[in-house]
Amino acid sequence: MCGIVGIVSHSPVNQELYEALTVLQHRGQDAAGIATYEGGRFYLRKGRGLVRDVFETKDMLNLPGTMGIGHVRYPTSGCCASPAEAQPFYVNSPYGITLGHNGNLTNAEQLKQELFLQDQRHINTDSDSEVLLNVFAHELQRLGKLRLDVNDVFDAVTEVHRRCRGAYAVVAMITGFGILGFRDPFGIRPAVIGYRESPKGPEYMIASESVALDVLGFDLVRDIEPGEAVFIERNGRFHSRRCADQREPAPCIFEFVYFARPDSIIDQISVHKARLRMGEKLAEKILRLKPDHDVDVVIPIPDTSRTAAMELANRLKVKYREGFIKNRYIGRTFIMPGQTLRQRSVRRKLNPIDLEFKGKNVLLVDDSIVRGTTSRQIIQMAREAGAKKVYFASASPPVRYPYVYGIDMPAADELIAHGRSEAEVEALLGADWLIYQDLEDLVEAVGRGNPKLKRFETSCFSGQYVTGDITPEYLERLRLCRSEAGQKKLERATCASPLTDLISI
Repeated sequence: MCGIVGIVSHSPVNQELYEALTVLQHRGQDAAGIATYEGGRFYLRKGRGLVRDVFETKDMLNLPGTMGIGHVRYPTSGCCASPAEAQPFYVNSPYGITLGHNGNLTNAEQLKQELFLQDQRHINTDSDSEVLLNVFAHELQRLGKLRLDVNDVFDAVTEVHRRCRGAYAVVAMITGFGILGFRDPFGIRPAVIGYRESPKGPEYMIASESVALDVLGFDLVRDIEPGEAVFIERNGRFHSRRCADQREPAPCIFEFVYFARPDSIIDQISVHKARLRMGEKLAEKILRLKPDHDVDVVIPIPDTSRTAAMELANRLKVKYREGFIKNRYIGRTFIMPGQTLRQRSVRRKLNPIDLEFKGKNVLLVDDSIVRGTTSRQIIQMAREAGAKKVYFASASPPVRYPYVYGIDMPAADELIAHGRSEAEVEALLGADWLIYQDLEDLVEAVGRGNPKLKRFETSCFSGQYVTGDITPEYLERLRLCRSEAGQKKLERATCASPLTDLISI
């Protein structure tokens, strides 16, 4: 999962790109980068770390220009966390292009071979984003034109859709011409368009989430449609075209469960309202299974589950309390590499308020249960704080299958629900009662916000992959890459040493 942003303005964009990336920081804390354009050349700064760590005042002064793109990275493919994989990526030929990408190409290995053997292009990192950039660059180069027009750009995107499989939301900048944004034919990863009027003319913004538009004073126009490309010229002229065959949209439902900010609107659905409805559905299930439940208090696992937990408590007519204080200077444990680091970070990240637990039957609410490491420790913390009984509710169904479209979930054998019944998971977690959201209820809770959407990408819950190209061989490669033992083995075999800790061009 990553965050992308692009701005075409009539005033310098460096500070606005920086602010947009800080708002999208929750989508990736591994690396950040900004590229701008002025006077016939690109200016690029990227590196490992949070936005605030990568960019200092001197870096911002060296990012002039009135159009630019930015990226925050959360590693999703490849087994090396090399600093060279920070985005945006750049190619000089043809025209000069920088590109940032959110998602995962499921045929990246095949494309690497094609690029090397047929297109005579070389890939320098393990990132599928660099693969996508080179596919796009090659399709532009094939046109053999000295000067591009908008239709040339859209024709190249059409070829990208023909060759690339998987999930991708992309923002790219072409030297002296403008900024491009497009989504895969299923619209798995999000991207929205913003507009504002300035004294010098129209200004546009593309971002992963609408909250980035809000912060900078852009009005949300709409989502980039699945298979659509939009192009904004330097002067603010806006163009769009459908570049892929019509597919039934299937946005990722995990965006609404966990990744997106609650104040965002994605595919015309309010994330906040979707999470309220998740709490409503959970309450209905609890009342159906145990109408005479003995829950004394509902306590969320901060932060993503708060909205669902509040509505759940309201529907159950029991108290809602904040029982955990969060250290906000530790990253999201789901994203952290290494089981030891995750286990160590949970108690450093959350501290219980004992009086909210002592002598009570507590219902803890979380957005999801992935490995179970965090959930198990939190349940134990609640018992140590004096809880009489500890119930645990997940706002999403059991995560049983690997996710291949840009969220780096663990290998299947590291998922606590993989191959296990809910009763078995309950025992492993040490809960007195475990309640999972039903998949049909989750789909209804999210989909109610936009009745036009008939389905969602739910593969981590259902095992059904919407792109239809996921084979057992692909999943085995993914298992080797994602499991911690397999990752170390592949790193020794295939990963080059990092080129540099911070990269500037």
